[in-house]
Amino acid sequence: MKSYLTGAMAILLLGTTSFYAQEEIQSTPQDTLPLDQQEELQLTAKDSMVVSSWMVGLGWNFINDSGNRLNDITTTKNMYNAVAFPSRINIGRYFRSGIGLEAIVTYNKYKEGNIIDGVVNPEDKDYFGFDTRFSYDLNKIFGQTGWFDPYVGVGAGYTYANDLSRGTYNAVIGFRTWFSDRWGLDFNSTGKWSFGNEASNHIQYAVGAVYQFKIEKELTKKGLEKLALIKAMDEEAKRVSDSINAALEAEAAAAALAERLAREKEAARLAELEKEAKENSEKMGLLKLQNKIDELGYVYYDFDSSYLNEKSKNTLDKVSVLMQDNPSYSFLVEAHADSRGPKKYNLWLSDKRAQRVVEYLESRGVASNRLEAIGHGEEQPVNDCVDGVYCPEEQHRLNRRSSVTITILINQYTTDSGNRK
Repeated sequence: MKSYLTGAMAILLLGTTSFYAQEEIQSTPQDTLPLDQQEELQLTAKDSMVVSSWMVGLGWNFINDSGNRLNDITTTKNMYNAVAFPSRINIGRYFRSGIGLEAIVTYNKYKEGNIIDGVVNPEDKDYFGFDTRFSYDLNKIFGQTGWFDPYVGVGAGYTYANDLSRGTYNAVIGFRTWFSDRWGLDFNSTGKWSFGNEASNHIQYAVGAVYQFKIEKELTKKGLEKLALIKAMDEEAKRVSDSINAALEAEAAAAALAERLAREKEAARLAELEKEAKENSEKMGLLKLQNKIDELGYVYYDFDSSYLNEKSKNTLDKVSVLMQDNPSYSFLVEAHADSRGPKKYNLWLSDKRAQRVVEYLESRGVASNRLEAIGHGEEQPVNDCVDGVYCPEEQHRLNRRSSVTITILINQYTTDSGNRK
């Protein structure tokens, strides 16, 4: 029986190792998996394991105390002792290091007719056992298998059997199979060696259900690898997301900049158009005003005189009205003389004539700071009546004149328009 259990454990170990090795070989890094398979890398309950717990168990024990355990397999039915009801209870504490500390109570009955220490048992005899042991989880050496949990252990105990009390030191080998984090089955074989009297050594087999509570869990090796891979994927996804967001932000910033520059360009264009339209409007207004002044004609003077006659005053009255109706403009009064007489005198006379016009316009309400007077003497005739050329009086009269020209806009727009003669 012991050989059978040992062989079964070996087969299970071999099969489990082969299964997980194959799984390991077939695993694929996440970055090479298709998108529809990436969900397989989500952490599940299978990726964690219990690393410490309390455990209780209830089951059966089977005792071989024949003294001839393997030599005659034909007598197996007379070598094992068991009862029909649960006959084993255990409680233990199992630590993160893989070490477990257990206490086990068993009851059994040596059956009449069974072989006990090489002798046929003449009657039924009770068996009581109390054992403590230290065990070690072999998965700490082989690697976590999840559902298969082999262990070995040593311990000591007290046994009353075959009408003898004895102390024993024990050795155990076994394994547990888990259906969930809490429930599983426990299979083990314990060799018990008595010390201090002539009681025989024997083997006690056990099978039972076990339940874990107050458990602590950690990720398995594969779970840790999967978690590392998931974190790497998350970091890569975040890096890609950050890169995309940065690119989108840069694109949005570039688009916003382009839009702002376009708006500024359009605003500048519109402002330029508005400025041009305003200047054109001002030019048109200036030209219209100058034309109105020009239409009123020149102010003419008598020979060798700077005084204004009534006709000239009437003309200047109309000019003053136009000036007061257009307060944005300043004006230049230009006066001239004919070519008769010395040039220096004619220049003085033309200055006097221009000043007379300014004084009259001021008297009609035009501000003095809007008026400027200048005389040109005989230098700008309107005809060919210059020194050495004979001309009738009427021709000379045309050169004894004054004119008014718009010179400055209050908004700093300057023009030379007007009829300067």
